[in-house]
Amino acid sequence: MAPRLSVGRIVNARRGLWLAAAGLALALGGLLAGWWLGQRGVGSTVTDRSRIEAQKQVNLLKDDVARGTATQGQQQRLLELLVALQSNVEATALLERMADQQPDRWPLRLMLAELRRAQNDHSGAEREVRQLLNMNPERIEALQLMALLQWEQGRGEAAQAQLQAQYQKASVPQLKARALQIGLLLADLQRRLGKLSEADALYQTLSRSFPADPRPVLARALLKQQQGHTPAALEILQEARRRQPNGQDPRLDHVAAAWGLAPLRDPAAGSGPKAPSPPLNPGSGDPVPTSPPAP
Repeated sequence: MAPRLSVGRIVNARRGLWLAAAGLALALGGLLAGWWLGQRGVGSTVTDRSRIEAQKQVNLLKDDVARGTATQGQQQRLLELLVALQSNVEATALLERMADQQPDRWPLRLMLAELRRAQNDHSGAEREVRQLLNMNPERIEALQLMALLQWEQGRGEAAQAQLQAQYQKASVPQLKARALQIGLLLADLQRRLGKLSEADALYQTLSRSFPADPRPVLARALLKQQQGHTPAALEILQEARRRQPNGQDPRLDHVAAAWGLAPLRDPAAGSGPKAPSPPLNPGSGDPVPTSPPAP
């Protein structure tokens, strides 16, 4: 059985974890497992026999869909196979039908936007995301993908203005929990726009506003490490450890090990050679990977 994955992990695999500080965790089971397999290029590595068997299943399932007798599970299986076989045009048509038939399952619309984006249909992808935002202007997953689409098309300033408005709305007059996710997303966008001092300041603001949450501190440590300020990054990681009641958050050790920062794990040890910066996914609660994924 394919492993259960999350929207955050799947989306970040496609976008190189560019919005690492805003990682999202929404399990969707086998459907998204199939999406992930396809996006990771499994279709190009299966054997000819496997491909033939998969195509046979596709033909049978397409017949059921055409007759109108396919169950949701069969449609999901067909979608998995189409994506794994890299039949993106057919997968897009099927996913669009599924999203229209099941409007309450908003992740289908999000996946449709991602699939359109993968085919360089940015206007189509934006159209799908706007449908999500029309239903719920505060949905962080849609805000994240919209920011990515705008940034990729050179409209980063517009994305920043929209996120700033959402962050302000979530912060004033009363601070809301979702201000953290929006703030992390905004700060990472600022970092990608080269506004490092603004990103750094926002990470510090988030750290003060949410003192029990290590994510803003982890994101700021990543920023410092990417700037080549390893001692400052180590000090910030130590601060993140002090925020933990038991000091045992495994993400801190994962980051330290990836950077060769042995003192974080053993104060008596010396620093090892600096390793490449790992992608950081503090928003999802998943372990931090120690090497960047393939683009």
